[in-house]
Amino acid sequence: MNASPPPRIRQIPVIVLAGFLGSGKTTLLNHLLHHRGGNRIGVIVNDFGSIEIDAMTVSGQVGSTVSLGGGCLCCAVDASELDTYLETLTRPTARLDVIVIEASGLAEPQELVRMLLASDNPHIVYGGLVEVVDAAEFAATRERHPEIDRHLAVADLVVLNKTDRAGQEERALIGEAVAATGSTAAVIPATYGRIDPELLFDPALRPDGEEKARQLTFEDLYLEERARETGEEHGAHLHTAYESVDFTSDVPMDPRRLMEFLDSRPGGLYRIKGYVDFGAGDADNAYAVHAVGRFLRFAPRPWTRGEARLTRLVLIGSGIDAQALRKELEGCRAPGRETTQDAAHERSMWGVLRYVQQPGDDDA
Repeated sequence: MNASPPPRIRQIPVIVLAGFLGSGKTTLLNHLLHHRGGNRIGVIVNDFGSIEIDAMTVSGQVGSTVSLGGGCLCCAVDASELDTYLETLTRPTARLDVIVIEASGLAEPQELVRMLLASDNPHIVYGGLVEVVDAAEFAATRERHPEIDRHLAVADLVVLNKTDRAGQEERALIGEAVAATGSTAAVIPATYGRIDPELLFDPALRPDGEEKARQLTFEDLYLEERARETGEEHGAHLHTAYESVDFTSDVPMDPRRLMEFLDSRPGGLYRIKGYVDFGAGDADNAYAVHAVGRFLRFAPRPWTRGEARLTRLVLIGSGIDAQALRKELEGCRAPGRETTQDAAHERSMWGVLRYVQQPGDDDA
């Protein structure tokens, strides 16, 4: 485990987008670029040398770094160049909010995940491994590439794409196949790669005034035209594929109980984000929590003057029991401290909470 970076450093989530050739990775990526919610996205297309990539169609050309418009960038890289490009894309001058690595169709995604978790770049945080599966061709893909089971087993989120071409029974069989790998990943159905971007990243937060007066972008025009053609607002129905649970507590959380909950969080729970108040255990700091799949990290940051001492968490997943999750979190609230032994045990937890937790080599 590595020490948490200073809380003042802004960290950019890096998402690995994987899937075998023809699964719809580039289609999904283009969807994210068209529905980015004001975010500036950096795209890294991973080329392992012998594999010809077609993902640069998102920019229309293959080369070094190219502009995708709206502040988004794209670059084609070899695995050995990944750290170099991450360094470039995380510079403040790039002003990016999210970085997406589109893995080559035959790449081993767990290798990319290992590289991200082992990176010394303090400006990035692991944003999850998204595995895109062609629901209509799953059986044929699995026969050609049995290693897909290994990819599914390490995925944080599985997108069943092209579900419009797969029957209900076939989709259920795919879900069973995913579960048989031992994966507890959330499984989201999709057509044409359309998933809600908020599954992967939050809407952009800009300094006051930065986005209030600006010219209409191509994204604005695209969404406006699409709304006229379909009669639907952007994002309509996309949120039905997953659930979001909000939890707020004005009672401090017990670190031991919360860690037990996080260590045993149920399958299908993809993201957890927010801040935790541990009360007298560390009265000076709130703890930012970031969980995606099995990856978990805490980072302390000082309470600001006048800030309400609350725990605020958002949990996002598919097939989760919102009522049960809230009940479990309520059970993580700190009881009245009765013994000095309890207090000593609580203090010992801060050494754990001040460090990054990440999957071991076998998990990644």
